[in-house]
Amino acid sequence: MKKPFEAVVAAHSGTVLRVCRAVVGVHDAEDAWSETFLAAMRAYPGLPEDANVEAWLVTIAHRKAVDMIRARRRRAVPVEDAADRVSSVDGPEAVDAGLWEAVRALPDKQRQAVAYHHVVGLPYAEIAVIVGATPEAVRRAASDGISRLRTIYQGALSRGETR
Repeated sequence: MKKPFEAVVAAHSGTVLRVCRAVVGVHDAEDAWSETFLAAMRAYPGLPEDANVEAWLVTIAHRKAVDMIRARRRRAVPVEDAADRVSSVDGPEAVDAGLWEAVRALPDKQRQAVAYHHVVGLPYAEIAVIVGATPEAVRRAASDGISRLRTIYQGALSRGETR
């Protein structure tokens, strides 16, 4: 018997929020999270009982996040020099802002592979289905991303740019 949708939200909301933050950043993460669960709520009645709900939600979150990135690239947003606002919600930025800045600097495929494997803990085969690649390509993107993070982040550490 399937869990009520409220229980699914309670069980997986943190994972979905971490995915959204890793892909679209802090400022748009809550919008992507909301869009993810709205879409999931509509589709949940048709989800098979034996489905991996977490992977299903991560897939939806990935697609919503990519949609937001595409929409952001299509519109110009004029801003003044506004100070960055850090979320007060239990976010990874509170732990080490420099590391998450380095993650955001990764190319899209590397950032997604690193986030889905190392932050969420999904296996490469499931990530491959989500991003539309082979498990080998995802494994390589994650490896390249971690290698690049070591270079970027270690460089920032040596210059004293992290907290």
